[in-house]
Amino acid sequence: MRDIRYGIIGSGMMGHEHIRNIGLIEGARVSAVCDPDPGMRSIASNLAGPGCASFTDHMELIESGLCDALVIAAPNHLHHPILKDVLPADLPILVEKPLCTTLAHCEEILALAEGRSAPVWVAMEYRYMPPVERLIAAAASGETGQVRMISIREHRFPFLRKVGDWNRFEDRTGGTLVEKCCHFFDLMRLIAKSEPVRVYASGAADVNFRDETYDGRTPDILDNAYVVVDFANGVRAMLDLCMFAEGSTWQEAIAVTGDVAKAEALVPGPARFAPDGKERHSEFVLSPRASKQEHREVMHVDPAILAVGDHHGSTYFQHRKFLDLVNKGGVPEVSLDDGLKAVRIGLAAERSAKTGQAIAL
Repeated sequence: MRDIRYGIIGSGMMGHEHIRNIGLIEGARVSAVCDPDPGMRSIASNLAGPGCASFTDHMELIESGLCDALVIAAPNHLHHPILKDVLPADLPILVEKPLCTTLAHCEEILALAEGRSAPVWVAMEYRYMPPVERLIAAAASGETGQVRMISIREHRFPFLRKVGDWNRFEDRTGGTLVEKCCHFFDLMRLIAKSEPVRVYASGAADVNFRDETYDGRTPDILDNAYVVVDFANGVRAMLDLCMFAEGSTWQEAIAVTGDVAKAEALVPGPARFAPDGKERHSEFVLSPRASKQEHREVMHVDPAILAVGDHHGSTYFQHRKFLDLVNKGGVPEVSLDDGLKAVRIGLAAERSAKTGQAIAL
């Protein structure tokens, strides 16, 4: 079998991470990159290696015939127009989260994708962090008993600098609780095995980017929030987000508590934000109610995989599954509908934080 040829649409920071991870996978290669920014495009082309074509327009990439599958890693607000253009090509697509920045745009994309033979997979990388996968399996297999509560804490570094500073504004990102946190709302739905009925949030922009202006505009994205999500089956979930806490021992701490045990996934942040600048292993912990004997697993990830991204190996593991889908067929593990529902929760949380009101879904 020949290699599956990938086209990368949006060759900025996340596009580069996708290219580095695809480069580790046998049977896959990046054959074309697209970005209007010459600097990002040049870096991406060099990462992909000899023979990679470069384009400034995604339709030129599609029309070149050089690609068997697409990765869309453009800024959030561009997902909608790009997807509208590329869906008719009927190539397999991995589109970065969030699916779109508005509910109407998400709904339009779902309607346009009906009847396609090729799959569209929404990139929810956090599902594929090894300790999070172990946590999901523990909840699904009954190790925790009946799931009652889900707690997700992310204490991390601020949004990084991006080309055009698009990630400083709600109208381009969907808001922090969409841009950053759709990952976590996706995990809540997956673990709860239910749909949300109510969202309430408190959040603000207190620390980050307060001294920045862009064309007279001050950044308006939240940098901290609490979000509570009530599910139809009685499960309660909570998000604790702080984006000025770089250097925390655990960047993500995810706990699922049932009537038998509590399971936790503990994930460090990228090495460059650690006090010693070194990569650390993640952990999975199971704490049974009826016993003081805690079970702890250290999750080892190949250093070569950790070195090519900021998501603790999850981008690589996600790409392995996506490539299997491209080669063997089937349905995406993260569907367009999953992407829409994660955005819906994020938008409800943004509205609740602004209004102080609980939002019924």
